[in-house]
Amino acid sequence: MALPLFPAVAALGASFGVLARTAHVGAVEAVVMSATTFAGSSQVAAISVLGAGGSVAAAVVAALLLNARYVPIGISVAQGFRGRILTRLAEAQLVVDESWALSGGGTPRFDKPMLLGVGAMLWIGWVGGTAVGSVAGQAIGDTSAFGLDGAFAALFLALLATQVRGRSRIQVAVAGAAIAAILIPLTPAGVPIIAATAAVAAGWRRA
Repeated sequence: MALPLFPAVAALGASFGVLARTAHVGAVEAVVMSATTFAGSSQVAAISVLGAGGSVAAAVVAALLLNARYVPIGISVAQGFRGRILTRLAEAQLVVDESWALSGGGTPRFDKPMLLGVGAMLWIGWVGGTAVGSVAGQAIGDTSAFGLDGAFAALFLALLATQVRGRSRIQVAVAGAAIAAILIPLTPAGVPIIAATAAVAAGWRRA
């Protein structure tokens, strides 16, 4: 069930590796980041902000905002993690969107072995892809030739499509996009992402 995700994750990892190299991040640093962070969206956001000349603070805040969803995700499966703290920390590293969804996270049918298996497979694909993209970045060349430059945007749109249901959610999505679009030519890199979260706060207040 999760096998079709492996080549996609590996390709995205390779794209991130190339992106990291173009932002003057070394191969070792990029691989270590993927191995320890294992969060494609936040990694791409951070590297993109730094590559565009943004500050470290903006990169960190953008990454944290994108990963904020893991707070409720983690809470929803926390009861399934027992044992020594180091074991739990290692297992928690494998809790990502795909492993959580395929394992039934947040539902009575939650399957922890499924979560760990899917998470481990995706971790290998992501880190391995990053290594290939970082080391062989010059050979891969321009990722736009393969459409990989739009892969992350397509991924976010696919995730957004499943969440934007109902008038208030549509309004929040449109408002966030408008804020980011207006600020991109006017503010330093990273600031539009941070500012766009104001739309989420407005939607939360309405709810």
